[in-house]
Amino acid sequence: MAILLVLLTACGTIGLLPTSQLVQKAIALQLEQTQKQLNQKLDLDFQGWEIKHLSITQEQPLSVENLPAFRVRGTYDLIIKLPERQLTQLQQQFEIYLQIQREGKSWRLLLPDKNSKTTPAVWRSYLIL
Repeated sequence: MAILLVLLTACGTIGLLPTSQLVQKAIALQLEQTQKQLNQKLDLDFQGWEIKHLSITQEQPLSVENLPAFRVRGTYDLIIKLPERQLTQLQQQFEIYLQIQREGKSWRLLLPDKNSKTTPAVWRSYLIL
């Protein structure tokens, strides 16, 4: 019975793969976190950004803190908007970790805590809206 339960859980997890729209929102959330840090350190005036041409090349299922998660890899083009110009960065590679919550209705972006020296890694979690 335990084996059957594990198989059913695994099949259910595979059916809930992250979508391109979800991945784009997660990347935007991660960029927002980075932008806040840069604004504080460099006093830059970001006007925003735009993510285009998102391409997912790998979705690897895994488990983080006993909940199903995915390591998602791929590329995207990033347009950074500044007050007097915009910068375009093509083919930016990304690797993000996404976790679906128990009820299966919401996803979270997982970021490893860089200040933590523990193994296994400590994760910071952000709700993707």
